[in-house]
Formats: sequence, C-alpha cells, structure tokens
Amino acid sequence: MIDTHCHLTFPDFAGRVPQVLERAKANGVTGCITISTTTRDCLQALAIAESYPSVWCSSGVHPLYSDQGPHEWGNLKKVGQSSRCVAWGELGLDNHYDKPAREMQRQVLDEQLAYLARWKAEGLDKPIVLHCREAFEDLIPILKRSPFDPARFVFHCFTGGRAEMAMLLDFGAMVSLTGVATYRNAQDVRDAIRLAPLDRIMIETDAPFLSPDPHRGVRPCEPWMSSVTAQSVAATRNESWMEFHAQINANTRRFYGIDAQ
Repeated sequence: MIDTHCHLTFPDFAGRVPQVLERAKANGVTGCITISTTTRDCLQALAIAESYPSVWCSSGVHPLYSDQGPHEWGNLKKVGQSSRCVAWGELGLDNHYDKPAREMQRQVLDEQLAYLARWKAEGLDKPIVLHCREAFEDLIPILKRSPFDPARFVFHCFTGGRAEMAMLLDFGAMVSLTGVATYRNAQDVRDAIRLAPLDRIMIETDAPFLSPDPHRGVRPCEPWMSSVTAQSVAATRNESWMEFHAQINANTRRFYGIDAQ
C-alpha cells in the first residue's frame, strides 16, 4: 500500500529519508506522497520525489501557512509540471486555530484556486488535496463554485463526525483517514468511517503527526504506520483485510495515478 499523505520535508526526517523508506517497505508500505505546505517547501518535496522512485509529491499552500508570504506561485506551477508531482495541495481552510486570520486563509485559498483553474485550462490538471478542519460548511460551497470535478478532491485527515462525512460524500469527494481513526476517544470518527463507500477511502499518516494506536504519542509518526491505520479501519468497517487492502490500492491508483508496487 501507499501512504498517501506525509511530510518528508519536515525537520523530523532530515537526513533520515532512506531509513524511513526502508522501514516503510519492510512493513508493506511501498510508497508515499510527500505533501507540500508552502511555495518553498514544494521545491524540497519535488527534490525528494525525484531522488526516490517510491516517493511522489504535491504542490500547494497549507492554510496554516497562508501568512508566510510572499507566495511564489510560479514555484507551484514549476513543481506541478513534473511527472513526480501527482496532486495540488494541501490547501483549504482551518477554523480550529485563531491564526492565521480566516480572512488571510480565504484570500490565499481564493488566489490558489484561481491559479489552479488557469493551469487546468492550460492542460495542467491534477487532483487536489484538501485541509479542512472544522470548516466543512465554509469550504464546500467555495469548492462547488470552482471549475473542478468534486471527484478530484480528497478531504485529508478526516476528524469529523457523521454529519461532516455526509457533507463531503454528498459533494462527491474522496476521504483520507489517519491514525485518529484508531484512537479510543475518536468514536465519532469511527462511526463516520462506516458511512463511506469503500471506493471513496484512502489511508495516510500525516507523518510526522498522529501516530496510530498502539503507537500513539510516538513522534515522529512514520509512513510505515499507515499499515497499522489501514488494518484498524478495515476492522472498524468489518471488512476483510484482503478486500479492503485491494480497494484502497485501487482508489490510490485511480485518484493519484500511482501503484503500490
């Protein structure tokens, strides 16, 4: 399987990427997507993806980094033109924290979506990774007004309940699950997970964050731990591991165009 969302550019992994990838492979995680958070670290993400055949990357500005301008939008396009870049993002809105101000987040989101729409019209079209924390009612209407197919969005690191899951499913997007799905105090998340059709689910770590039980509290979380989350989610849904495993790999291949080899 593939860890569809991690951050190998973060300091936790400095100088350790080869070892991290070897440990992942030993646990059946044969690839990962390192996700961009700024118009500067997208270049680092691409450099890692170009250095390791089992790594791909994304290109985008995270809402919690929206105040770290000036944003060099040309860098996003440069990275996006590489075959090693398989998605835009992560982008979106975060209402959990007071900063950056919501107005700043919205301004950067609008500007980013405008660039992506322009590049789509030019033929540079990629799926989009969404960061949406306590912001479903704000973000989904914005996405509905965009020129992008809802099926090309994935709500990463889902931490909502049944209502939020219903909203994203009704919209038509994919959902990606982290170690949060394994936490004893996250029953609302597990209840929501049971609502999602199997062909709309992907698995990630969001490493270095959110190590799954029984490794909760371990920092950094590493890509190999996506295998722990995947098996836990399969059990939550009362699905056989073989069926669940095969389908999440098919979903990853369909959405990102990459295989768990």
